[in-house]
Amino acid sequence: MHSLQFHPAVARWFEQTFRSPTQPQARGWPAIQSGRHVLISAPTGSGKTLAAFLASLDVLFREGIEAKLPDETQIVYVSPLKALSNDVRKNLQEPLAGIRASLHETEGREIDVRAEVRTGDTTAAQRQALIKKPPHILVTTPESLYLLLTSDSGRGMLSNVRTLIVDEIHAVVDDRRGAHLALSIERLAALTKPPLQRIGLSATQKPIEEVARFLVGTRAVDESGNPDCAIIDIGHRRELDLAIEIPKSPLEAVMSNEVWEEVYHRLAELIQTHRTTLVFVNTRRMAERVTHHLSELLGADAVASHHGSLSAKLRLDAEDRLKQGELRALVATASLELGIDIGSIDLVCQLGTTRAIATLLQRVGRAGHKRSGLPKGRIFPLSRDELAECAVLLRSVRRGELDRLLIPEKPLDVLAQQTVAATSGEDWDEARFFELVRAAWPYRNLTREEFDSVVKMLAEGFSTKRGRRAALIHHDAVNHRLRGRRGC
Repeated sequence: MHSLQFHPAVARWFEQTFRSPTQPQARGWPAIQSGRHVLISAPTGSGKTLAAFLASLDVLFREGIEAKLPDETQIVYVSPLKALSNDVRKNLQEPLAGIRASLHETEGREIDVRAEVRTGDTTAAQRQALIKKPPHILVTTPESLYLLLTSDSGRGMLSNVRTLIVDEIHAVVDDRRGAHLALSIERLAALTKPPLQRIGLSATQKPIEEVARFLVGTRAVDESGNPDCAIIDIGHRRELDLAIEIPKSPLEAVMSNEVWEEVYHRLAELIQTHRTTLVFVNTRRMAERVTHHLSELLGADAVASHHGSLSAKLRLDAEDRLKQGELRALVATASLELGIDIGSIDLVCQLGTTRAIATLLQRVGRAGHKRSGLPKGRIFPLSRDELAECAVLLRSVRRGELDRLLIPEKPLDVLAQQTVAATSGEDWDEARFFELVRAAWPYRNLTREEFDSVVKMLAEGFSTKRGRRAALIHHDAVNHRLRGRRGC
């Protein structure tokens, strides 16, 4: 398969399923197999997830052929959404089952490579089962990775990890959640016995080198700022069928009921002329409101909503109904904007401005989410000001422009939280912990004075509007050690 060094059973499964690799796969696999850190940037629907996973699956199956595969977690896959985590696990079952069957057929061998999910939706019983019998591949979120790193059992489970895959990396890089994840990645790298290979996947990012620096951390960036990372940039441009929908009544500073009625009727019209439609809105409240109005026009069973406040069961039920063609439309917030597999979507409608070019590309890219698919999107501005903003967004997309990422510089509240977590389970030499923090790209410019002031605040307690807070860590200034306090 493309002269790549895959086990015959792995290559056979891929060729029977896909025939030929996509560009991100053909260029990504050799880089990943070389052991280097890798960042793959390519449009939605170009096979990036399999580009990251197949080389790692190949290693696991080869190991299982040569000797008994131990029950230890070797690959951690971090996705920004709980729903996306469940989806990745489902999408992994197909290659796992296919390669397993291929091996059984040709070599009569049964090799059980397992993938499991650990997110906020995971029950206490499921979490215990993961600790007792760790999966080879753990699919999780930034927050659940942080919690695992903070518990003794979680750290034990993660100590043999060799590969970290960060999916949709652009969705976290430019906020505090990214700074939090960067520190968790350095804590994971400090914990693992083998050196940690980092693989980043993204649909849209600029500048791509800055995202690579975020992924690999300061220890893998030279003095000129060049990251030690194979950057595979397929580009973000795709042919798009994209247009703005303007109501007949004039748009004002605030939407009138009359204009809303026009929007609902036009949406219903578009939904009826397409097999499946995804409607994106910017708030959970609006998701419920739009679902209610569309249900009145199209029937209660034709439309459902999907957002973070819904239970995991309701979210999965809505995704499955859309996938099976039972729903005509799904109204969603950002909960469905990333790569969740919800089957074939014919049309994406965006109500209101997305504020960012990348978000618009990501959402419209959910339609025609397959190789050589043509994504179709319609944008509905909800005010006069939004009309101007949507026009600029559309022009920017047509010119192939992208938003510039800005990574927050050393947020100290995030550092304080991670310091309490890191010291809760083990003692740290303060100089070693300071170096670990500085290895995270958002904290590369953290001064020793800033670090010491955070340690001092955590060790001496601090005042809040609700009164004085007790100390959260113990600082041994004589031996320069940081340790947790009981009960913290």
